[in-house]
Amino acid sequence: MTEQLVLDLGHRSARGIEDFLVAPCNRDAVAWLDRWPDWPGPVLALHGPAACGKTHLAHIWMNRSAARLLKANELSVASSYRFLADGLNIIVDDVGAGVDERALLHLYNMVGEAGGHILLLSPIPPARWTIGLADLRSRLNAAPAVSIGWPDDALIGAVLVKLFADRQMTVEGEVLVYMLARMERSFASAKMLVTALDRSALAAHRRITIPLVREVLAALNESEIGRD
Repeated sequence: MTEQLVLDLGHRSARGIEDFLVAPCNRDAVAWLDRWPDWPGPVLALHGPAACGKTHLAHIWMNRSAARLLKANELSVASSYRFLADGLNIIVDDVGAGVDERALLHLYNMVGEAGGHILLLSPIPPARWTIGLADLRSRLNAAPAVSIGWPDDALIGAVLVKLFADRQMTVEGEVLVYMLARMERSFASAKMLVTALDRSALAAHRRITIPLVREVLAALNESEIGRD
């Protein structure tokens, strides 16, 4: 896995290990998932910004561990038994957004007793989760937490190339350099920009050029200002 780059951003929904590119911002997360099942406890928390690759990594781990994937708002004490019946390993996505604390504590205890593992996904670190239940808070505080950080230029450039390739589009190097110098450094922004460029190029029957990128970036900036 360490020779590839993880991408959860493609136009197609690729979930394989070969689609994931490892970079400094996600190397620690990859290393922790590679350690499984030798985690120090039943829970690992993985957090990072939108579209950073958390879901892709979770699907890779799900394929390895036969885990069940569910949203935090799907969890209840009653449903915990059903989820655990599907397997010993569970992925809970979007934790921290109104999760049923008693249900999560119940699931934690059942999975731990059964020898399984839980991967918790969140856009924010566990220290910022609003957890009122003392028993659950103490367990989560003791669990390892690993982040996927903001990407550098090399990774964002690789993401842009992958996004364009997924759409069967070729972009000149000077155009990519122009984009990198002017776009926000985030996976979500890269995905939004490529989507907007694809639509604009198709509508106007144009290639992806610096003038087109300039127009699309201006339009995206105006739309962001309009939402403020």
